[in-house]
Amino acid sequence: MVATRVQQLVRLLLGMTVVTGLVDAVSYLALGRVFVANMTGNVVFLGFAWAGDVSLSAWASLAALLAFLIGALAGGELATRRGGHRGHHLAAGAWNTLALLVAALVVALLSHRPYAGSSRYALVVLLALAMGLQNATARALGVPDATTTVLTLTLTGLAADSRLAKGANPRVLRRVTSVLAMFAGALVGGLLVLHADPAWALAVAVILMCVIACAATALARGTVPAGWTASP
Repeated sequence: MVATRVQQLVRLLLGMTVVTGLVDAVSYLALGRVFVANMTGNVVFLGFAWAGDVSLSAWASLAALLAFLIGALAGGELATRRGGHRGHHLAAGAWNTLALLVAALVVALLSHRPYAGSSRYALVVLLALAMGLQNATARALGVPDATTTVLTLTLTGLAADSRLAKGANPRVLRRVTSVLAMFAGALVGGLLVLHADPAWALAVAVILMCVIACAATALARGTVPAGWTASP
């Protein structure tokens, strides 16, 4: 049962990784070259903007960074209250993230395209809040190679721990699946943003997060904490 719960936890986190790809596709392609999940990119963009790249907005990057930090702060507080049971913690994090994604979808549907001014910043802030909360939740859950937003260390591990490097190649399937999940989210999000409407990409993210939240709630109901807290 413990192994099954851990596998279910990993699958739900992989679903969140797909959501990350969808949301960053919207932010980068429809909100003016800003990330709401990839904060490394925003720090680099901020440096480029201050160096004089007029195609980048320092204010947008700053807004995303600040909102992400606030979302992560909320996620840390949630971990303090719910962290004793991974299932309940994941469910709470998913429902709160879902609420922010729904709010962003409403803003996207009610705003004129291309997004500019207050609607653009409202979307950046809401989506960065959601991703900060999601990232803090994944971090507190502590599942190796299932961070939902950061793939640099995952890719490093794939190469550095591979048999070519005389490594044991641990969790190779999970690492590859995490990369593919992010790619799939970005691909679908990019197609919807570029060939349909950014709101469609957000709608897919909302539907997927709703499924994740419902699944986490159902799976956690009636289980003891030990069924979710064993190290993956």
